[in-house]
Amino acid sequence: MATLPRAGAAAPHGTRQPIVPPGTDLLALLALLIGFAALYLPSYWMLAERIWPSDEQGHGPIILAVSLWLLYNKRHELAALQPQPSLAWGLPLLLIGLLLYVLGRSQFIMVFEVFSQIVVLAALVLIFLGTRGLRLVWFPLFFLLFMVPLPGSLVASVTGPLKSAVSAVASSLLYQMGYPVGRAGVVMTVGPYQLLVADACAGLNSMFTLEALGLLYMNLMRYTHAVRNVLLAILIIPISFAANIVRVMILVLVTYHLGDEAGQGFIHGFAGMVLFMVGLVLMLGTDSLLRLVFREKRATA
Repeated sequence: MATLPRAGAAAPHGTRQPIVPPGTDLLALLALLIGFAALYLPSYWMLAERIWPSDEQGHGPIILAVSLWLLYNKRHELAALQPQPSLAWGLPLLLIGLLLYVLGRSQFIMVFEVFSQIVVLAALVLIFLGTRGLRLVWFPLFFLLFMVPLPGSLVASVTGPLKSAVSAVASSLLYQMGYPVGRAGVVMTVGPYQLLVADACAGLNSMFTLEALGLLYMNLMRYTHAVRNVLLAILIIPISFAANIVRVMILVLVTYHLGDEAGQGFIHGFAGMVLFMVGLVLMLGTDSLLRLVFREKRATA
């Protein structure tokens, strides 16, 4: 008798790996996908129309694409699982997710509406595949959290202090470098120009996005040391703050040397790219230092 390959093992050469578990009712699966699309396509339309075009939430489509890519990479492992449905956990979780959706949709609370899809997806995995299936896809589902719009009250309470801190540090560093820089609150004066440190430059958006990038990096590198992972995740917060200071300083210097039009034109968008390049370099440097302290073997696929 021929033996079946173990779950997660490579299929023989020339054999197509399944993308759904054997015996799956494809009509029922199609009906489930149509139902999920009917619930959440209007939510995505609202995100694309109102939320994602903003500077603060522009990372949403990237988070969604990466999460879908991560789930796609798990398709063969999920199909190879022996389904062990966990209705005791899945059904209550599904009910919670649907209640969150109804509350968010009816009361226009985008946080609840978008977050509910993560709960619903986790519940469906538990219902059809069980806890082993959820362990396989927990990170792609967790990564979707970074797509959930931040509550306005949280943004308002964090943005103000961040803007003040970024402008204070940036103006102090530039002054120490010999530039005629002054500051009044979040308004920086350099030569004849005045620059307002806007909400998009406060660092909250970059902090959120760089945190997602750091967690994705740790997942792809397959680090298993919990302390190392938590420490790197925490250190990404000051890293993103430092990268944002560099961004503001670049904009001030460009405005001072090339004029206001240059500072508010192409260079303004390019400074955002510089922010993430600086953040990535600092994150990789921090990871190299942590590697000297935490010596571990990466988990194998």
